[in-house]
Amino acid sequence: MKPRFIAVLVVAGVLAPATLLSQDGVAPRPGGLPAASPAIAVTDPAAVRDEILDHFRRSSYKISELARVMPADKFSWAPGEGVMEVGEVYMHIARYNFMYLDQNLGIAPPNGFDYADIESIRDKEKVREIHEMSVRHVVELVGVLTPAELDAKTELYGRRVQGWAVLLQLVSHMNEHVGQSVAYARMNGVVPPWSN
Repeated sequence: MKPRFIAVLVVAGVLAPATLLSQDGVAPRPGGLPAASPAIAVTDPAAVRDEILDHFRRSSYKISELARVMPADKFSWAPGEGVMEVGEVYMHIARYNFMYLDQNLGIAPPNGFDYADIESIRDKEKVREIHEMSVRHVVELVGVLTPAELDAKTELYGRRVQGWAVLLQLVSHMNEHVGQSVAYARMNGVVPPWSN
């Protein structure tokens, strides 16, 4: 590249972010960083619950669709030794769907379902059935949590948090494994249905 063109790119790269910030109505501070925006308080815990549940439904749909289209013989596939297998990832998500509600919010799994050892299941239909049961469990029981229950303090990984923070962790955890599952699918020549 010509030196003049490179210089233009460098200047554009330095000035463009500041210009974009100015256009958003946030004036840059010294050093080019925007001033902190005032935090918007969410005063309705039920609105937070519903927003988190919407994210949960969307991510759960992606896992359900991947489990549906992934060939049954790939449920024992892993990209390397010591790495979670496809079916294990799906069951890991289901286990945590049950576990976060049970251990952190006091919501027992349906009919005393024992989720402790489900990560060893690799049968495609059984994996799909348990995953769907975990999704229904979360949607049905989280959907009726009251504002008082969402605001109530609980423990999560050694920290005192409000109930809604457990729901945020639930979705955050699942989204980590959605990305992993998409990568697993693509490594096996499976295109995620929603990306067609």
